[in-house]
Amino acid sequence: DEEKEEENQSLFNVKNLLWHGGSAWDAWFSCASNQVAQVLLTLPYSFSQLGMLSGILLQVFYGLIGSWTAYLISVLYIEYRSRKEKENVNFKNHVIQWFEVLDGLLGPYWKALGLAFNCTFLLFGSVIQLIGCASNIYYVNDKLDKRTWTYIFGACCATTVFIPSFHNYRIWSFLGLGMTTYTAWYLAIAALVHGQAEGVTHSGPTKLVLYFTGATNILYTFGGH
Repeated sequence: DEEKEEENQSLFNVKNLLWHGGSAWDAWFSCASNQVAQVLLTLPYSFSQLGMLSGILLQVFYGLIGSWTAYLISVLYIEYRSRKEKENVNFKNHVIQWFEVLDGLLGPYWKALGLAFNCTFLLFGSVIQLIGCASNIYYVNDKLDKRTWTYIFGACCATTVFIPSFHNYRIWSFLGLGMTTYTAWYLAIAALVHGQAEGVTHSGPTKLVLYFTGATNILYTFGGH
């Protein structure tokens, strides 16, 4: 009986480690893996579009503005939660959504507006992500066309609907950070080993549209705040 209890306890601990989240650390892991990390790998290309000086200045500027905006949003979340907790609302198994904050602080009309914005953003954002994933994997394996790869990634991503809540995304955050870290180190080591191609030239932006494309990509590094 004691051995069974110890085994069950160990399985419970592993499950808690990989599955149950909801802490401040999980919030950091989630933001780092699904917002910041994937864009960091494209920053060298963005800097080549902007030029080094503009890239550094915009990186710092967007970082300051993004941090300030995130701080304001966090204050609103805390205010909403404190008001609801006074009404004995339990948030143990509930993740507060932005439209709920708008409803609690500004009223139902703002909730409807926020919900419509969130749904539109998620719809177009998910389509863009799927197309981007298909385009990237097509360069690795072109035996299938991009549309087929889009269907494959769409089917894989659709399985996330079975995840109960954002509290249970912990293992996916770990996997995302691990794969992004591996890719970043692979690129860095490959650059050090192989060096630059002969006759390569470094220049600033050649077209206005490329300049703003790089600037937008750096803006997305901070989660679109």
